[in-house]
Amino acid sequence: MFVDVAKIRIKAGDGGNGAVSFHREKYVAAGGPDGGDGGRGGDIIFVVDDHLTTLMDFRYKRKYTADEGGKGGASLCHGKNAENLIIKVPLGTVIKDAESGLVIADLSDHTPVTIAKGGRGGYGNAHFATPTRQIPKFAKPGMPGEDIQVTLELKLIADVGLIGFPNVGKSTLISTISAAKPKIANYHFTTLVPTLGVVSVGEGASFVCADIPGLIEGASEGIGLGHDFLRHVERCRLLLHVVDVSGSECREPVEDFEKINEELAKFSPELAQRPQIVVGNKCDLATEEQIESFRSYVEGKGLTFVPISAATMQGVRELPGLVYNRLKDIPPVPVFTPEYKKPEPKANDRAYTIQRMEAHVWSIDAPWLEYILAGSNVDDYESLQYFQRQLDESGILTELVENSKILQPNSFVMLNMRKSACPLPESSIWDTYVILQQERVVFRMYILFCVAITGVPRILLCAETSI
Repeated sequence: MFVDVAKIRIKAGDGGNGAVSFHREKYVAAGGPDGGDGGRGGDIIFVVDDHLTTLMDFRYKRKYTADEGGKGGASLCHGKNAENLIIKVPLGTVIKDAESGLVIADLSDHTPVTIAKGGRGGYGNAHFATPTRQIPKFAKPGMPGEDIQVTLELKLIADVGLIGFPNVGKSTLISTISAAKPKIANYHFTTLVPTLGVVSVGEGASFVCADIPGLIEGASEGIGLGHDFLRHVERCRLLLHVVDVSGSECREPVEDFEKINEELAKFSPELAQRPQIVVGNKCDLATEEQIESFRSYVEGKGLTFVPISAATMQGVRELPGLVYNRLKDIPPVPVFTPEYKKPEPKANDRAYTIQRMEAHVWSIDAPWLEYILAGSNVDDYESLQYFQRQLDESGILTELVENSKILQPNSFVMLNMRKSACPLPESSIWDTYVILQQERVVFRMYILFCVAITGVPRILLCAETSI
């Protein structure tokens, strides 16, 4: 089965967590913290494999996840960096962002492309030792790897593309000028998938030709095979427009010519402007008047007309040389320029939103706070002090204090947390800590995990009027 479009989700590896460790050695007093950093998560890298011709492998596997970095260890041991995940695709694959449709990369050569980068490893507790905090009992978790959904589109790389109505002789033509062996029969849509063939002109001179399934009027609306296969013509530098000049199927050559060009324009206006050589096939069945009439029409539009008969080889031997000489004056195969730009993280971005859910209940959404909590030890006083400072410096507690007139006694403030960002044990309410006292408002923190009930951990801040 020929598959040329696939949508997959790729997730780079998360960084490893930093370690909490203290040096213990005989005859070494007060060894101090020696927790190592976590390892880097694996990247997602796309490479070209010449042995692949379709995207069939992505039809059944749609999610690719790289390995996570190793955790830090004692004695300042750095966690193991994860191996990169290599994804092999055919030559000519275009990677696009599934949401916006913008081009991320065009694999038109053998240069590897990194699409998703792994997360950085978290710092061990050795990084947080200061003269006033000599025994830090907390470390930082690894940063998450990039997660993105992409669309893979295969656009065959060929110099020349054969276009035209069904059953005009495109498959017969490519079988006579190259070693390609497409299916040939006297009925419409014999060719269901694109076929590539290498056309040899002489020693060291050749070009690649692609036989595209036939188009009919209304293909842009999905009639017949539609015009999805025209994506494989987008890279072609030259189009060979094959027309049945004999009208053997009760169609007019001029009308066929115009209808195909109209479908090209509906698919891509740029593709409609691509250089063309009009090949009048089945000349052995046509009269001289039919050939000359169509020649006059084509040359009147400034295009080159070549009469042939692929079945009897009339005029076929001269065609490759004509095409090769024309290709010398045409620029190389088009390469799609990357358009997608990754969202740049804002420096010191500590944005948060405070929303009133119901009476006496306020909700705070602060994604950056999740990773700070994940690296905090709730049983350690210094770690909680560090977490408190982050709440205070970000302005969350200050804003709540300013809203003390709104906050009624025993009002609860919920900090929304994602389950994956808080690798803390599932338990009931822990001890109560006073984390801030300013003016007449006291905030007490309860860390409550409602995983069994809601599936989402949350922090409760209880605002009281101080006595």
